[in-house]
Amino acid sequence: MKVCVIGTGYVGLVVGTCLAEMGNDVICVDNNEEKLKQLKQGIIPIYEPGLEELIKANVSENRLTFTSDIRNAVENSLVCFIAVGTPQGEDGSADLKYVYEVAKSIGQSIKQYTVIVDKSTVPVGTAEKVTEIIKQNTNLPFDVVSNPEFLKQGAAVDDFLRPDRVVIGSNSQRATEIMQELYAPFLRTGNPVIMMDVKSAEMTKYAANSFLAVKVSYANEIADICEKVGADAEMVRIGMCSDKRIGTQFMFHGLGYGGSCFPKDVKALTKTAIDNGCDYSLLKAADDINKNQRQIFLDKISEHFNGDMKDKTIAVWGLSFKPKTNDMREAPSITIINELLSRGAKVQAYDPKAFDQAEFYFGDKIIYSKSSYDAAENADCLLLLTEWNEFRRPDFERIKSLMKSPVIFDGRNQYNGNRLIQMGFKYVCIGKKFND
Repeated sequence: MKVCVIGTGYVGLVVGTCLAEMGNDVICVDNNEEKLKQLKQGIIPIYEPGLEELIKANVSENRLTFTSDIRNAVENSLVCFIAVGTPQGEDGSADLKYVYEVAKSIGQSIKQYTVIVDKSTVPVGTAEKVTEIIKQNTNLPFDVVSNPEFLKQGAAVDDFLRPDRVVIGSNSQRATEIMQELYAPFLRTGNPVIMMDVKSAEMTKYAANSFLAVKVSYANEIADICEKVGADAEMVRIGMCSDKRIGTQFMFHGLGYGGSCFPKDVKALTKTAIDNGCDYSLLKAADDINKNQRQIFLDKISEHFNGDMKDKTIAVWGLSFKPKTNDMREAPSITIINELLSRGAKVQAYDPKAFDQAEFYFGDKIIYSKSSYDAAENADCLLLLTEWNEFRRPDFERIKSLMKSPVIFDGRNQYNGNRLIQMGFKYVCIGKKFND
């Protein structure tokens, strides 16, 4: 099938590449010429396991091409995915100006019946507006469908190639059949294509992500209570998650959620609730708890230094919002490091993949260490902010010898606190107190 994907951000690159991997002819469109030049050379602007290899393979087979010529791409495609950004507006709503600009370009470019797919995360009713814009620019037949993405950063390629479900919102039988054909190769194991109306599909994405955000915030609120009453939040988590009705995913307490989806989608759904006169107290609570979780962690650090962090050297392990990605959007590290800097601390940070993004957020305000051990050198304390695999089993004796003071603040509850205390560390985590 001939497909174009407009937007080569995180979602667009994964979608376009994986569709090409299944034998489709895919044209990825972007208006950033420098980015396109790099993609054609095999230079990938994001870190996502397995993506670079697939891009190179499909480019070499001529199934995947990159262009800035949106008219040519649309003219030669049966299916056009809109995968541009929907940044958060000042009022929490999704800013749809890029979606609408693309819709206008599509309307001016189509030469045959075309299925236009809203892949970007968009509020309920967006497909109707996209339809109106395209109708204003063409008399040719087309359909607009909603096909929300459920890609987890760090596992996005596998999520797309082997999805647990595909949600398609369509009000047209013709468009439905084309979308089912397009996705058939990805669902040979029997996982479902879930067909529904367009508005329900648009709502499904926000509802799913916001529910997961609520789970994270609930786990963090329980952890805070556990710490206050003397319980062990990790033991409580295990006890809860053994109940099949609850499950283990997104029930880990720590520094809260970040990234490009959960914070933005919770706020966007909240705005939708407000606009329609609905209660949004649970969504607001999830957002408030998430923000407060970082402050709780900062308070622990401040308490250790008796409120005075001036000229203290703080080692930071992990800058991305989660492991296996270089994405720092809404990452806890941004809030925490900026607060440390404002209090006069010196920050030595290490992350396996996120330094390019970190320079955008921090510039030369922090020291970018060559390794995790370099970051720990002469540090007054060490903060674990992202649970990269390489941080799981470090040489603690070496760390202790490098640090000025053997103090670890574990924002991901990754280490054996009792063992570290026996080794002479002060260890502080979330959801449990240890006696020094």
